[in-house]
Amino acid sequence: MNNTTSSTEKNSEQNTTNENSYQPLSHEQIRNFVAEDDSLEGKVILVTGAGDGIGRVAALTYARFGATVLLLGRTTSKLEAVYDEIESMGGKQPAILPMDLETASYDEMQKLERLIDKEFGQLDGLLHNAGILGALTPLEMYDVDMFAKVMQINFTATFKLTQALLPLLKDANNGSIVFTSSTVGTYPRAFWGAYALSKQALEGMSDIFTQETKNTTNLRFNCINPGGIRTNMRAHAYPGENPMSLKTPEDIMSAYVCLMSNESIGVRGQVVELQPKD
Repeated sequence: MNNTTSSTEKNSEQNTTNENSYQPLSHEQIRNFVAEDDSLEGKVILVTGAGDGIGRVAALTYARFGATVLLLGRTTSKLEAVYDEIESMGGKQPAILPMDLETASYDEMQKLERLIDKEFGQLDGLLHNAGILGALTPLEMYDVDMFAKVMQINFTATFKLTQALLPLLKDANNGSIVFTSSTVGTYPRAFWGAYALSKQALEGMSDIFTQETKNTTNLRFNCINPGGIRTNMRAHAYPGENPMSLKTPEDIMSAYVCLMSNESIGVRGQVVELQPKD
């Protein structure tokens, strides 16, 4: 009798166990998740766009709940500031990973995967937060170079980085990949052009990855739609809006922690709106 069990069979068995052991959380439960102090203890989580806005706050929050955070972004000085904040609050030593998603090659991303494997030996979570707004103008008039830039940063580079890091994420006990979407990704709106299309593409990619991996791995792919948040991007999109009327990135971190924690095992292929309309 052959007692050898393939890795695919093992992953499938483990996946079945996890699915049977955890009742998937509702979106309401994800939004209102109350994390334990050690909710992310032992996890290594990479955050793109970690130098500013939601990415910066997510990185600090993950560190506060016990994760080792890998800070990926274009501007090293901003990443260094977040690094210092994490160290000053007593978090585990983070890492700075400078990368410009507009110009980074797939080879560079594969080298990054090997570097993470060598230095940390694991990768448990990936938060795709980096993105640019582009132009708010009719598609008929949209500058084609700007269109390509938005799609590259918001979608194509996100796909490449996800694929490059999948070997490490698949080795994690319960790897979690979270994409940042938008209301105009779920419901495309006139004049939002490449930004809306890039977010729509992200939601589709999350869905396809979910379908392709759910029966053979423990990976979970989900999207977060943060809604209107007090960030620089929001200010550019709505220059006449009172920023004090908006939630801050700190106000929405419960869902970001939840989707990286083991409490969200079983949550797959979802688009979680953090500020749903009544």
